Amino acid sequence: MTRTLKLPEKVQYLIQTLRAHGHDGYAVGGCVRDALLGRTPHDWDITTSAKPPEIKELFSHTVDTGIAHGTVTVLLGGEAFEATTYRIDGEYEDSRHPKEVTFTASLEEDLKRRDFTINAMAYNDEAGLVDLFEGEKDLEIGTIRCVGEARERFGEDALRMLRAVRFAAQLGFSVEEETSQAISDMAGDLSKISAERICSELEKLIISPNPSCLRLAWELGITGVVLPEFDAAMNQPQNNEHHFLNVGEHTLLTMESIEADRILRFTMLLHDLGKPACVWTDEKGILHFTGHARTSGEMAQTILRRLKVDNHSRERIVTLIKNHSLYPPRTDEGVRLAVHQVGPDCFEDFLKVKRADIYGHSQLVRGKKLDWLDDIEKRYRIIKERGDCLCLKDLCIGGRDLLEAGLEKGPGIGRILEELLADVLRDPDHNNREYLLKRALELPDLEGGKQP
Repeated sequence: MTRTLKLPEKVQYLIQTLRAHGHDGYAVGGCVRDALLGRTPHDWDITTSAKPPEIKELFSHTVDTGIAHGTVTVLLGGEAFEATTYRIDGEYEDSRHPKEVTFTASLEEDLKRRDFTINAMAYNDEAGLVDLFEGEKDLEIGTIRCVGEARERFGEDALRMLRAVRFAAQLGFSVEEETSQAISDMAGDLSKISAERICSELEKLIISPNPSCLRLAWELGITGVVLPEFDAAMNQPQNNEHHFLNVGEHTLLTMESIEADRILRFTMLLHDLGKPACVWTDEKGILHFTGHARTSGEMAQTILRRLKVDNHSRERIVTLIKNHSLYPPRTDEGVRLAVHQVGPDCFEDFLKVKRADIYGHSQLVRGKKLDWLDDIEKRYRIIKERGDCLCLKDLCIGGRDLLEAGLEKGPGIGRILEELLADVLRDPDHNNREYLLKRALELPDLEGGKQP
């Protein structure tokens, strides 16, 4: 029985237009996979026997996105669809790029070059599902399996090894035995892949429904190449009352315990990677990790730069990591000081990070810490609703006011404002213009802050 899928109207139009002019046309790859799984595909890709010039001749709005590899983007009513000519890849010399690409009239040859069976299916309404490598069966049993010989597929593009684990994480699948063995044997080839491509796949893995699949990447030797710091964490025990897992397993649990946001998941992935460098053992044999938050933050800077993560994301992640061990006292003043330290724009995420971290702690301490966190969050909500001053921009006065009051222009102005903010963080009622100006004039000279 032919499997029937409902193609979007514009995809139908694109395929029908190709066919009306004597060319093959099929939806192919991930969109077919997702449709079979009952998911809504993000993108619909088309494979066709038509050459790029022929595709461009049939559609009025196109973009040459990858002409050398046979890809033309067709624009239909504000939506973009990639149409790619059937092709055969030539010999691969660098585990990344084929020396040459040859166009072919054979759909089978085109599908044979694809990575995994679940991504090597094509569909149109006339032919139905074209599944030459039992991809639908692998979907049913939940298996990631290479098309043909796994070693050949990974030799063509080493990134496919990380993609195998990423798909397993996204779909909740396992990786087939031969495919797993090939990854174990060839993981070192990932060193030839650009940081940007590695980061893209790693990010998709950790924001998936199953970020703990990173354990599989570790077991197969992938992290030893792309994130060796995680391997050290997987080998670092935590013999103290706060923990029941080693550093790596704790990391995986905390990633599972926080929402699927890239900033938060990267934070949990990296938050404790400094522990192996900070560990020491006391006379009772208990392990301690003094200063690990700062060390982890410094390591995160290095790792995120290596992965080419954008500056804004990197700084936010590092800020959260460096402060993740902060336990402010259960007072309004303690919470205000913590918000100032972490940053008002990061504190909501800080609370989420604290909760996920605590979920990774032992039951001996977890309940008490969650009670503490509930109190901190309650106080924070009240402080926000009340509108307490939490940063310099919330002060009732600024540098211009101090200059108009007669203070000397210079670096001392900034130091005086910091002193005033510290005062207001202790007592928010002090955030009024009259009090702050009087207090500023009472402060000792702070290197050029007063009139000579």
